[in-house]
Formats: sequence, structure tokens, C-alpha cells
Amino acid sequence: MPPDIDGNWQPKHNRWAIALTVTLATFMEVLDTSIANVALPHIAGGLGASQDEATWVLTSYLVSNAVILPASAYLVSFLGRKRFYMICVALFGISSMLCGLAPSLPLLIFFRVLQGTGGGGLQPSEQAILADTFPPRQRGQAFAVYGMAVVLAPAIGPTLGGWITDNYTWRWIFFINVPIAILSLVLTSRVVEDPPHIRKEVAEQRKRGLNLDYTGFGLLAIGFGSLQFVLDKGQENDWFGSHLITTFFFMCGASLLILIFWEIAQIRRGNRPILDLTMFRNRTFCVSWLLMFVLGFTLFGTTVLIPLYVQQLMGYTAEQAGLVISPGGIAILFLMPLVGVLVSRVDNRWLIAFGFAILSAALAALHTIDTQASYAYIAWMRIFQACGLAFLFIPINTLSYTDVPREKNNDVSGLMNLARNIGGSCGTSFFVTVLARRSQEHQDRLSMFLNGISPQFIRQRDGLARYFQHGGGLTASPAQARALAQGSIYQQLIRQSTQLAYLDVVALLSIGAACMIPLIFLMKKRKGGPAAAH
Repeated sequence: MPPDIDGNWQPKHNRWAIALTVTLATFMEVLDTSIANVALPHIAGGLGASQDEATWVLTSYLVSNAVILPASAYLVSFLGRKRFYMICVALFGISSMLCGLAPSLPLLIFFRVLQGTGGGGLQPSEQAILADTFPPRQRGQAFAVYGMAVVLAPAIGPTLGGWITDNYTWRWIFFINVPIAILSLVLTSRVVEDPPHIRKEVAEQRKRGLNLDYTGFGLLAIGFGSLQFVLDKGQENDWFGSHLITTFFFMCGASLLILIFWEIAQIRRGNRPILDLTMFRNRTFCVSWLLMFVLGFTLFGTTVLIPLYVQQLMGYTAEQAGLVISPGGIAILFLMPLVGVLVSRVDNRWLIAFGFAILSAALAALHTIDTQASYAYIAWMRIFQACGLAFLFIPINTLSYTDVPREKNNDVSGLMNLARNIGGSCGTSFFVTVLARRSQEHQDRLSMFLNGISPQFIRQRDGLARYFQHGGGLTASPAQARALAQGSIYQQLIRQSTQLAYLDVVALLSIGAACMIPLIFLMKKRKGGPAAAH
């Protein structure tokens, strides 16, 4: 195998074998963030819990995932990357099996916390492995393989989860992870290895002794755990109208603020920070982090938006709702390899600008949707969005490594994955909140026209009343017919206000994507290969 272009370490095994090995676990972990969503009613029924209690199955996973993501680089410096990665895969596989066997909801939630802890360490480790394994000129293609798993898994998760739940039992959405985890462990033990800079860092840490930063880790856990709780439960509990949400919000703000000062002090003392904030001095990395946050915000927001729209307003089943967004995943599958080649030949900033422009245009086009839209039209709208998303993930990740020392690859990957995950949580929270608030506002505005003196309302009500009294297969008295007519008009009001609220969310997402384009050119002007060099 030819040496790396900068004369640094090169792996003993085939690079693409390593890429496929780590992508296997990536797909498994990202899939698990969405596969359980459609199974919640079945989980609640099977374990004798309410629907609200069952949502902790999702929240517990996201909270533990958010806590471990930024700490992964710190833990790698003590354990070694390969060992840490294999511990995470093993923990994920074992906890998945325990989730499937859980006899009660509290135990299921506990096992989901363990599963999220294992899963949170996988993504940053995998991305850092790819960054070290491939030379800069091939890094875009490697990230294309990784990106297909990250973007495709959330798209097919709801469909797969619905199919498994309908045809087998909800427990199999967890059991299917076990053989994948075993295969991943076997392959990782054979083909993945730690580069010299990781081995050197681990050796130095062991000489100093395993002096873990318990204070930093505790602040990190409280801060990001509280943030995830606020984002997940805020709308459900009326945000700051709830003392619980307000308490967790202040816990989050205070913990993260103290963490910043604590980590700065750790750096000044020459200690290894649990969260390397010096990365944000790099302007290109800082902008990349923001763009990845927006990508996660839009990706997860639209992945929730479209299935919910077609189920709530068009009567689709959960499986049909999952299938209607699946063509977008197929489009990404075909486009990612193309983008992987382009990042080494085209200024990555232009690729990102093109991606956000397409995404903004696709969301603007989605603003034309109504309840009469065909299945094919909605699928094509999702494909249009996917074309923009495909041009974002790889170039943003590639540019995030610009002018970053090789020994900080783990810090880059941990922070970038944190940006995408927190962005996804914020996007979902934003979508649910704006949808509820705007729906109520539209309902209040439209109801102003529904009163006893409005000629249009009277004509529509009386027409429907005559239909219910003399037709439609019903035998109703005049009073019953009028009540049915008013109920029917009210249902139309609810549907129209909900429809308008969805369109408001789409418009805001479209404007937000367009606003990212000027920020892109604050990053350094480098092409794909050099941009990723150290």
C-alpha cells in the first residue's frame, strides 16, 4: 500500500474494509435513534404504561447519547480508540438484548440509557477512524460511505420499525442489533488499529495516572442531559409555564457556563480537557459546526414533519408514512458517492452553498403541498430535499478538519456529531412547538369568521344541515342536523389551521437554509484534498 501523502502512519489493512466495518456500527446506532418511534404505542401497551410514560424510551436514549458524545475524545485518550470503540459496540449490543428482554418500563428505560451511552461513543470514534485511515485526497469518498449510513438510517428507521412491530413484536427492534454488534466486534478486532499518535497519548496518560476529570464530566452530564430533557419535554409541559422545565433550563445554563470556565482552567493547567473549547478558535471549524447543527436541525425536523403531515391530515398509516420518505434515502444513496468524488476536485464551500440552495428551494416548493397531493408528488418533494442534503454532509465534515492537528481528530468528530444530534433535537422541538402555536393562532383567526351573523357561515351551515337531515344516509331532526353541520365545519377549521401551521414551519425552514449560504464563505478557500489536510 503506498504511503500517505504527508508521510504519516498508514493502516495495515485495506482502508475500504475499515470504512465498511465502522459504517456497519454507524448504521446500527443511527437507526436506533428513530426505529423505536413508531413502536411506542405497542411498547406502552405491552408493558402496561401510558403513552407519555413510554416516550421516556426515546428521551432516555437521547440524553445519555448527548452526554457521551462530547466526552468521547477525552475517554479515547485514556482507553485507546480501538478499545473504546469495541467497548461501545459491546455495550450497545448487550444493552439492546436487555432492552428486548425488559419485563417492565423502568428496566427498559435503564437499558436504553446504557444503549445510548454505548451508541454515543460510536459515531465520533468512527468518524475519527476514517479521518486517520484515509489521506486527505480520499477522505471525501470515505465520508460518503459513512454519510450514507448517517443520513439513510433515520429515513428508513420508522418504516422498518413499523414493519417489524406490525409483523412480529416491538422487542425485535432491539434484538436485530445483537448479530450486527457481534459481526462489528469480530471485524473491528481484525482490521481496525490505533495510529501512533493515539498510542502515544494513551501511554502518556497512563504515566500520569488515570486522573479522570470527574468535575468536568459531571458538569457535562448535567448540562447536556438537562438540555436534552428541556428540548424533548418542553412543548409537552408548556415550556416555561412548567416549573420542572424552568428548573432544568437553569440547570443546563448554569452547568454549561461553569463547564466553560472549568475547561479553560484545565487547559491553562496543562490537563486534558473533557471538552476542547480551543477548537472554536478555528474559524473554519466554528462555521462548520454551525452548518452541521443546521443540517441536523433540518434533516430531523423534515424527517418528522412529512410523516406526521401525511398521517395527521391525509390518513396514511405509519408504514405508508415511512415509505413516502424512503425515496429520499435512495436518492442520497446514489448521490453520496458523487459528492465524495467532487469534494477532492471542487471548492467545498461551493458544494455546501449548492446544497443549501437546493434544500431551501425544495422546502419552498414543499410550501405548495395540500391534502390533495398524490403519493408520488410527496415522494418527489422528499427526493428534491434529499438532493440538497446529499451535498452538505460530506463537504461540511471534510472542511471541519481544516488546519486541525491530527491528534485532535477525535475532538473534531465528537463535537461535529454533537452538533448534528443537538441540532436534530432542536429541530424536532422547534417543529412540534411552532406547529402547535401556529395551529392555535390560525384557529383563532379563522374562527372569527365562524359566527352566527356571518352570511357565508350561515349558508354553509344550513346547506350541510339540509344534507344531514335529508341525505347522507342519516335520519336526523333539524336540531341534530344543525349540530352535525357545525361539528363538520369545526373539523374543517381544525384541518385548515393545521395545514397552514405546517406551511409556516416549512417556510421558516426554507428561509433558515437560505440564510446559511453567506456564512459559508467565512471559511477558508481550500479545495477538498487540502482542506482536510493537517
